[in-house]
Amino acid sequence: MLAIALVSALPLWYVLVNSFKSQVDMTLHPLALPSELTLTNFANAFQDGSMIRAFLNTLLVTVVAVAIQVLVGSLAAYGVVLKKWVLTRVVGIILMVAFTVPAQATLIPLYKMEASWGLVDSLLGLILLYSGGAVFCYFLIVGYMRGVPKELFEAAKLDGARPLRIYFSIVLPVIRPILVTVIVFQVIGTWNDFLYPNVFISSPEKETVVLQVYNAVSQFGTNWPLFMAVTVCALVPIFIFFIFCQKWIVSGLVAGSVKG
Repeated sequence: MLAIALVSALPLWYVLVNSFKSQVDMTLHPLALPSELTLTNFANAFQDGSMIRAFLNTLLVTVVAVAIQVLVGSLAAYGVVLKKWVLTRVVGIILMVAFTVPAQATLIPLYKMEASWGLVDSLLGLILLYSGGAVFCYFLIVGYMRGVPKELFEAAKLDGARPLRIYFSIVLPVIRPILVTVIVFQVIGTWNDFLYPNVFISSPEKETVVLQVYNAVSQFGTNWPLFMAVTVCALVPIFIFFIFCQKWIVSGLVAGSVKG
């Protein structure tokens, strides 16, 4: 595992050290530490303001889309667990079938739908596309929620609580570990996604961070240190987010796996 980890870390090291180098230094010593540390590449990356705009676009899309995913996914799981009847089983089967369909196979239908609604090349259209990730949230949450004691729901009903009151006052606090895990997964996936922005976004002012990295090759030509700096800028926020939240990932996935 240590050897595999080192192999995986090598590209990250290559990107990081070369973002602080000049073109000549990178060519002569691609894996060594910078002979002369420079922040010029980062200054040039933020010079025209496009990187800051891309950060704000990505932040907006990620926050809104993940909030919709978690809300819809948790509500669907709550409904399936609360009322087990034919309709909920049919919905569960439909969601399972939809989850097995790869996103690439639905690109053309999705593009036609968003084009007919005037949502192509818009952040709102991008948010709606990512909202489909609620299916993934549903599958993670519903398995966890089935382990919640049903006596909690019954006691709340006896006290006169309505379904939505039970959801917000009892269900959400109880399933908080899996909610955090789902949020971490979905934030990382949405922030790093390249497929949807590349297909549905064409205006420079609506680009996401990943598109900025992609366009840096043609925009900056062969200035690879500048490209590395743009890549580091795109990786740092999500890296910090993952380090901060990683302790909840495993705890959320294994919580409730053992009964009794």
